[in-house]
Amino acid sequence: MMTIFRYALRRLRGQILGWGIAFALLGVLLVSMYDTIAAQQEQIEDLLKFYPQEFTAFFGDFSAFGTAEGFLSIELLSYMPVILGIFAVLTGSGLLVSDEENGQLDLIMAYPVSRTALFLGRLLAFVVAAVAILAITWLGLVVPMNWSSMDIGWGTIWLPLLSALAVLLLFGALSLFLSMVLPSRRLAATTAGLLLVASFFITGLAKINQDLEPVARLSPLNYYQAQDAFQGLNGAWLAGLFGSAVLFAALAWWCFLRRDIRVGGEGGWRLPSLPFRRRAGAGRET
Repeated sequence: MMTIFRYALRRLRGQILGWGIAFALLGVLLVSMYDTIAAQQEQIEDLLKFYPQEFTAFFGDFSAFGTAEGFLSIELLSYMPVILGIFAVLTGSGLLVSDEENGQLDLIMAYPVSRTALFLGRLLAFVVAAVAILAITWLGLVVPMNWSSMDIGWGTIWLPLLSALAVLLLFGALSLFLSMVLPSRRLAATTAGLLLVASFFITGLAKINQDLEPVARLSPLNYYQAQDAFQGLNGAWLAGLFGSAVLFAALAWWCFLRRDIRVGGEGGWRLPSLPFRRRAGAGRET
């Protein structure tokens, strides 16, 4: 299994560096801007009063924009799960099915390796890749703080990132499960991506329209903790996200053990032949 893990992780190193460095550079930019924002806090607060409630609902408490925690939450953490969710959805949906559609998975399975070892090795590589991206992002935040007045403990910054990790693993596992039950990777990634975007908008709109609160309770991003995490994580919410990720991963593993591996190409839902088509075919034969 460890050989599979190392090989899968090497395949993900480009995505780790690409996503991680991009968010790290964004973190450096935001931390360097904070001193200017803090010096003009009163003017910015007066300006933010004119922002419509519908806009502020999606990005957090704008009244705390002048604080370090509020600034990072609004400018980075509020939308991080949606952007990095693209990585989770694409990677999760392609962990196994991408090789299957390329006609390579059946060749891999010809070697003396069990399906469970292959599944767990690649799943572990995805988990490590997600952690590595967030670790690089963390470095991009904490290192420039040495030259900034932003005073957030190095360990404290990991709290919202830990919540973001739970969301990434959930949608990665969900897309992996969908790739096992839907005809193609493309359809699995599209479905998981739509659920991610819908979760983001439902969570934000529920803050405006209370009638949407029952629906928002089913939204994974409703339990994502950004600014609130700096005051302490809600352990039940965090455990729920991680538990849901484990559940979908277990379902994907169960499906992978019991499904036939395609030789190549995308699958499809086969519809039963219509009676008139069978009769037409019989007429041509006669």
